Amino acid sequence: MPAVPDITLNNGVTIPQLGFGVFQIPPEDTGQATRNALETGYRHIDTAEMYGNEKQVGEAVRASGIDRDEIFVTSKLNNGAHEPDDARAAFDQTLADLGIGHVDLFLIHWPLPAVGDFTRTWQALEEIYRSGRAKAIGVSNFQPHHLRRLLETADVVPAVNQIEVHPYLTQDDVRAFGTEHEIATEAWSPIAQGKVLDDPVITAVADRVGRTTAQVVLRWHIQRGDIVFPKSVTPKRVKENFALFDFELSPQDMSEISALNRDERTGPDPDTFNMAG
Repeated sequence: MPAVPDITLNNGVTIPQLGFGVFQIPPEDTGQATRNALETGYRHIDTAEMYGNEKQVGEAVRASGIDRDEIFVTSKLNNGAHEPDDARAAFDQTLADLGIGHVDLFLIHWPLPAVGDFTRTWQALEEIYRSGRAKAIGVSNFQPHHLRRLLETADVVPAVNQIEVHPYLTQDDVRAFGTEHEIATEAWSPIAQGKVLDDPVITAVADRVGRTTAQVVLRWHIQRGDIVFPKSVTPKRVKENFALFDFELSPQDMSEISALNRDERTGPDPDTFNMAG
């Protein structure tokens, strides 16, 4: 099977363009799911403090027998830890729970505009980055206006912005801002929690290329240049989701899928979501 391409972030760190997400996987199932992903060939795992399964991800990485430097691990700051001292303590706990020496990427999970000043939170992440315990830092769910505000005071430009992206929410404005400022886009909920898989346009493309609708949507993400990490606990689907690099969508396929955009979210709106839990 062809290798997963790497994307070089703005600080020179490389990240596999395809990863494995553990959002909504219960802790008791996370270890096996992560092991399955690593055995399939994934070398990029995306977790978060909020998911409650960092320990299990770390255990699977340590037990894999794969060199630590070959596995890219992302985690994210919990919403209740935006105060700088809280952010530092939360990161220390993430490192302890993962038990893998360092984090490859650490993100502010949500901007939480009504909760506090995320520019102060970012300063704490910059300290963590300078310490070498996180190889790169970034943000998640930031809109262009959040990013503009952050960049006014930041010494370090975020390496990535992880946002909800799928054919019903193409996020062209956020992605364009990222491209302009060399901030890579990562796509969460890449198949809209399954909502796009029965769409007639995507079904027709899948029939043309002889692939599943999920593979078509994930390939659409890859060809757009975004970093994507589908989630599944079913080994067959984990393998299917990895088989994206031996076929290609035509420009017509790509434009037909992109035209499905209707600015429809499956998750919260970053401008109104302020849960600090």
